[in-house]
Amino acid sequence: MRLGEALRIAGQSRGERQKLIHLLCGFTPLHLATFIKAYLSLRFPNDSIRVGTGLYGDLEGNIRQAANSNAGGAIAVLEWADLDPRLGWRNASGWNRQTLADVEAQIQEKCRRLEAQLSALSQRMPVAVIGPTLPLPPLSHLPPAQTSALELQWNATLSDFLERVGRQKGIKLLSAAALAMRSAPSLRHDLEMDLQAGFPYTLAHADAMAQLSTSCLFAASPKKGLITDLDQTLWRGILGDVGSQGVSWSLEAKSHGHALYQQMLASLAESGALIAIASKNDAGLVEAALRRPDLLIRPEQIFPVETGWGAKSDSVTRILKAWNIAADSVVFVDDSPMELAEVSEKQPGIECLRYPSSAEGLALLLWQLRERFGKADIVEEDRLRLNSLRAAAQIESDLPKQASADFLARLQAKVTLENVSADHARAFELVNKTNQFNLNGVRYTEAEWKARASRPGAFLTTVSYEDRFGPLGRIAVLGGCVDEDRCFVDVWVMSCRAFSRHIEFQTLRQLFKKSRASAVRFDFRPTERNGPLQTFLGQFFPAECLSSATIELSLARFEQSCPTLFHEVIE
Repeated sequence: MRLGEALRIAGQSRGERQKLIHLLCGFTPLHLATFIKAYLSLRFPNDSIRVGTGLYGDLEGNIRQAANSNAGGAIAVLEWADLDPRLGWRNASGWNRQTLADVEAQIQEKCRRLEAQLSALSQRMPVAVIGPTLPLPPLSHLPPAQTSALELQWNATLSDFLERVGRQKGIKLLSAAALAMRSAPSLRHDLEMDLQAGFPYTLAHADAMAQLSTSCLFAASPKKGLITDLDQTLWRGILGDVGSQGVSWSLEAKSHGHALYQQMLASLAESGALIAIASKNDAGLVEAALRRPDLLIRPEQIFPVETGWGAKSDSVTRILKAWNIAADSVVFVDDSPMELAEVSEKQPGIECLRYPSSAEGLALLLWQLRERFGKADIVEEDRLRLNSLRAAAQIESDLPKQASADFLARLQAKVTLENVSADHARAFELVNKTNQFNLNGVRYTEAEWKARASRPGAFLTTVSYEDRFGPLGRIAVLGGCVDEDRCFVDVWVMSCRAFSRHIEFQTLRQLFKKSRASAVRFDFRPTERNGPLQTFLGQFFPAECLSSATIELSLARFEQSCPTLFHEVIE
């Protein structure tokens, strides 16, 4: 992004809701603050963004001041001069042995204080930390091609500090490797601007830092599923021509890129992403190829496998139905531009990526997939997701369009409700990624999520489910506050994997029971995506009531419309 564009975008940030983000540094923030505001404005188009900055040369004081605010997050930038002014270009105290002899002690002490301050800050808001991005000045008597023992010692102290900080909950470290891919180290420092204005970066480097730091602090919701082609994508070769033993993905066959792609898909599957196949191929040949022991993704990590000679978009549509997720949560990978265009036309929300013909293109694709599916934590429900979908497919085959009471009674279902804190990772994840059964579609930053939990009478409950087909894990979150005999709910989401089991009815029944409320008020907002939630509420309210911002359900009305429930409830 160019500076002029950043200024224009930042100037248009006039949403109704105010969002304060701190930029914490010891240099003059100048253009970095502008780029950060622009990227935050793109990330949160409905918010009015303000980037708070502090005093020049006082990184520690700026962190302490930010910890006393109610901001939505902070980006802390450390350069060598923040650890010891003698390691910066604006200091002129001498580069000699005597002057530099005690630098290590100063770095250790500064790192100790910064660790404590960043830890305190992370208790109030999410924090992204950027380690030094600029090289040290030529301090040593050694030629630049040789590293000095002092520099190695300083880097070791810095690495230990960053490792400790990065382990703390609420703190994320910006990837130095990702920054290097976007900003070459030799093109980062603007010495003239550094000396004249106290701003040390070139515009290109400031842009790269802003883009990555905002993505690090406020990561986009990960994609949920990937649909892949087979021929010339998962492997090299045309399966129908060369057979299951003729396709390859090895160094010996000069097709190792496909092995790397398989390896990436297996890694995504382990972290909870859904992997499916859409291929114009014979089903028997595909099954034989997927049984090869040298395949790097296991067949049980793939579901479903759609083969046939019809349009790829039809296969993709069936996969989306089996997964019960929207197209905009899915990536489709194919080597054919025509197939990508056809799928994109039929499923406009899906992201289509072409499997490349070059090694450089493959590296880019693998980074793109890691970016689309990256997540901060892997929870137990990620491991259960694929098995639960297979079970759901079995249930779908056994279940009539309207589940009979007899069938539901035979499920041997168990519902477990657990009160949790705002630090519960799965609850936060579900609320920010669920669309279909979602009370109002509201998304939260970490700071906003923690703030809502501090209200008087606030509660947050997760719902887990299992039946004879296996466990689904935590599949629903209910939150709000209780005031005497009234209960207010502003958070209610449920995974689409849990549909058709009457879990939503049982959740409400237990809410009435535990809150002892005579009525529950819902902060309901219809969205383009929450049709299943609207259908559920439509069993209690006429359609005209569902346009209202707040609706109230009495216990009597609930019991009148609630079907017979067969769950064993565990609290």
